[in-house]
Amino acid sequence: MDVSFVIDGGGLVAKLNTEQLRRLARLGAIARLEQLTQEEAAIRAEFPELFGRRRRDAVPESAKPAKRRRRRKKMSPAQKKAVSERMRKYWAEQRKAKGK
Repeated sequence: MDVSFVIDGGGLVAKLNTEQLRRLARLGAIARLEQLTQEEAAIRAEFPELFGRRRRDAVPESAKPAKRRRRRKKMSPAQKKAVSERMRKYWAEQRKAKGK
C-alpha cells in the first residue's frame, strides 16, 4: 500500500485514496464487530433470563401465578341491534360525504 503523508496543523496526516480508506474502514468495522460479539456474550452470560434461558436459581414458571385471559362480554340481541343501527347510520353518512 502506497501512502503519502502531509503535515497538517502540526500533525502528520496520511493521504489515502478511496480504495485504501474503504479497506481501513472495513478492518475497523470487523474489529468493532468482534468487540460487540464479545460484549454480547458477556451480557448474555450475566443476564440469561433476558434471552429465554434461565439461571438455575430462577423461579420456575410453574411457581408463578398464571395470567388470566380477558374475555369479551357477550352482547345481548338488543345491544347487537343498537350497534347495527349505529353502524348503518355511520356508513350512510360516510357514503353521503363521499358523494359530495
